[in-house]
Amino acid sequence: MEGFVKGYGIDYYSIQADHKTLNVDEKMLKEAQHADNPLKMLLTFNKMKKYGVSIANEYYESCKGSELIIYHPGVTLGYFAAEKLGIPSILASPFPMHKTKEQTSVIQYGRMKSTPITNIISYYMLQGMLWLASKDSVKGFWKKEFGSLPENYGRPYERHTDNRQPAVISCSNYVFKRPNDWNENIHQYGYWFVEEEMNYTASKELDDFLHSGDKPIYIGFGSVFHDDQKEALTSIIVDALAKRGRRGIISGMGKIHNLPENIIAINSIPHTWLFERVAAVCHHGGAGTTAAGFKAGVPSIIVPFANDQHAWAHKAYDLGVGSKPIPIKSLTSDNLANAIQYALQEKMVQNAKTLAKHIATENGARDCAKVIVESNNFSGRPEAD
Repeated sequence: MEGFVKGYGIDYYSIQADHKTLNVDEKMLKEAQHADNPLKMLLTFNKMKKYGVSIANEYYESCKGSELIIYHPGVTLGYFAAEKLGIPSILASPFPMHKTKEQTSVIQYGRMKSTPITNIISYYMLQGMLWLASKDSVKGFWKKEFGSLPENYGRPYERHTDNRQPAVISCSNYVFKRPNDWNENIHQYGYWFVEEEMNYTASKELDDFLHSGDKPIYIGFGSVFHDDQKEALTSIIVDALAKRGRRGIISGMGKIHNLPENIIAINSIPHTWLFERVAAVCHHGGAGTTAAGFKAGVPSIIVPFANDQHAWAHKAYDLGVGSKPIPIKSLTSDNLANAIQYALQEKMVQNAKTLAKHIATENGARDCAKVIVESNNFSGRPEAD
């Protein structure tokens, strides 16, 4: 990611370890990507925690010399490092994660009835899993480096209650409305979309395909796709598109031989460029991919594999911009064909366009950046400009 980060004029600090150098169990990774209920999520998070311990020292080193630390909820070492260094910390979450009575968390939305009590419980579960993923790395590093646990050792998520150490959330208020019972220092103003370089040029093969008929259906399952699923998924996709007489683009599954003329296989390309050129997007329901589909103003067909993907699938359906979720274990050519037909109804198409117009009125990245700058008086410094 170094070139990507530096391309925006931002300094880059490399964490040397990755899942290969850490010898992460490939089977465990696959289990994590297919954890389709809270118990499985909890078990896989528990298995993953040991890998965080081995790179905690790199996380802490990256924090030294900072004036402020912004941390992901799965890397709580950032919070405790900030306390140790005597600087502010800001929680930056890619999904709503603070306790509320008003809506269910992203690990239970669509799976359980929403009531004030069950909603609170669902957030307790979500925060518990995130804390489980990082607490041992904090504990192990602190004891080794400083001889004892950090002060106030425990889940830090609900501690961001003052304007100097706020929390910022990446989510549209037209998708999950900001709850009224959050404290005033939890800020949610919209998605944090990256303004990608738009000088992307499609290959001649893709460009010719896009201009040779009606808008195709995009189908891609991102990082949750495994090669051992390729043959079965390809067969389902080909049959489903044939049953609906639609053209399709299969993304991120590598080269696929013997595809019919109505389907093309491509490598991953910028969603912001492609999604505006297709009739609907079929994907796994990752938070970022779902947001990109909503932004593009096209209907969604979501096939969730695990974790919060089920929530985004159900939310798309509830908003009237997506077909009913099809869990990967239940995917067949018939129900995929039916989902395509459902998603392409005129009402769904118009709903998707309306949601995109609403989302376009928000600028979550800019407004949350303003919160960070203003909360710590960076605005008066030349470098803040």
